[in-house]
Amino acid sequence: MIERAVAADAGEILTVQRAAYVSEAQLYGDPYILPLVESLEQMRKAIEGAVVLKALDAGRIVGAVRGQLSGATCVVGRLVVAPDRQGQGLGTALLRSLHEEVPEASAFDLFTGHLSEGNVRLYRRLGYRETHRERMDDHLTLVHLRRPADPR
Repeated sequence: MIERAVAADAGEILTVQRAAYVSEAQLYGDPYILPLVESLEQMRKAIEGAVVLKALDAGRIVGAVRGQLSGATCVVGRLVVAPDRQGQGLGTALLRSLHEEVPEASAFDLFTGHLSEGNVRLYRRLGYRETHRERMDDHLTLVHLRRPADPR
């Protein structure tokens, strides 16, 4: 089941986020990536100021995603799935739900690291196309992707 997150979910979502991003930190050799150092207060503010969806399984939060409108574009961030539930379609379901939850968006933008091949494959399957790359430092280049909104 996927539904809107509330401020009371912040701690559990943060726990899932940290667990999900450990592999990314290892991939890039950087334990200080933003999703791992985000505070509980920052998570609460994100839930209150953006569209944050959570995936539930028997009452347990097993995934989440956030979207924030910037003009007519929804900026997607922090798509996370608990490590024991990855590869079961939850990431796909969360992104599709976000697309439906923000019908006023004309496009959806997101980014991932250049070494995160599984993420890029997922986004491409869902209609995202690479727009550009941004070199952040020696070990990280961000791959920016965009998906136009579905025709109405």
